[in-house]
Amino acid sequence: MAILYIVRHGRAAASFTDDVDPGLDDLGHEQARDASTKLIPHLPLVLKSSPLKRALETAAPLAAHTGQDVGIEGRFAEIPSPGLGLKERGSWLRTVMAGRWSEQSDDLQQWRQALVDAMLEISRDTVIFSHFVAINAAVGAASGDDRVLLFRPDNGSITRIEVQDNALRVLERGHEAETKVN
Repeated sequence: MAILYIVRHGRAAASFTDDVDPGLDDLGHEQARDASTKLIPHLPLVLKSSPLKRALETAAPLAAHTGQDVGIEGRFAEIPSPGLGLKERGSWLRTVMAGRWSEQSDDLQQWRQALVDAMLEISRDTVIFSHFVAINAAVGAASGDDRVLLFRPDNGSITRIEVQDNALRVLERGHEAETKVN
């Protein structure tokens, strides 16, 4: 059995439609430090991250505290949007998030399965620094829910999932982002 602490990266310095791989802004770095502080009581932990800059920068404070290297795992990256320009990505992502995994392209369904498989391979308590849709994909797979969007994990939030008997089980969803209703 292993516990996965899945951290959504801190707030990015640019949006999904403005930059392919932004780092963190000042608040994002603060959120990364806060997440690290919350994880220290659970050490020792293996550290893994999406290869994207915002996830790696979120991992940096915990890596510095522990003196560990962060293992980069491409299967923990954000949902791929191949062939789309930056400006097209926003409306594409909104459409995907409003749907179900069973309605998505084979490529996206394979991406989700690869993400789940990467988590099922983990046998030691591990922190994974990842992304909004990836966290939703993991929670959906763990709970048998086909919706793409199940909740809105806040930047720096920590979702806990148990890996046991080749299955995922949600222990706790991370803090949700505040939404503004106009």
